[in-house]
Order: sequence, then C-alpha cells, then structure tokens
Amino acid sequence: MFSTLLNPFVRKYIKTFEMTGVLMRIGSFSLVSWLGPHSPFMLVWIVNTTDAIILTWCSLLRRDCAYTVLNGFWILIGIIGILRAAGLLH
Repeated sequence: MFSTLLNPFVRKYIKTFEMTGVLMRIGSFSLVSWLGPHSPFMLVWIVNTTDAIILTWCSLLRRDCAYTVLNGFWILIGIIGILRAAGLLH
C-alpha cells in the first residue's frame, strides 16, 4: 500500500530523486577521499545505503535491470558497512 501511494510521486519527480541519489553518493565518497581514516564512516555508510535505496527504487520503476542489480548490491554492501562501523561485524 505504501508503495502504491508513493510510486506516482516518485515517478513524477524521478529525475530529481535520481540526481539526489547520485549527489549523495558523490558526496559520501568524496568525504572518504578527503578525510581518509578520519572519515565519519557510520555517516558515510548510512548516506551511501540511503542513496542506494533511492536509486534502486528509481531503477525498479524504470524497469532497468542492470541498475537495479548494481544498486541492490550497494544496499547489501551498505548494510555490511553499517554493521562494521557499529562494531557488530568483524
């Protein structure tokens, strides 16, 4: 039901959602590049996982299989990164 209500909104503004997701990913990786080991890794992984969710949703709506797989992979990597940053996975 939630996606039924939200999908038309996302479709209407899909380019904005995609650009937001891309800019979030560029920002999170830029932060790691600039700060190196002093990066706030939990924040970086949360942002990276959030942008992967946004981009996966958009690619599902566009029925773009390749980008759905790619960004779905980034969701899994993001979850692992969050768990590692929280010290729950070694």
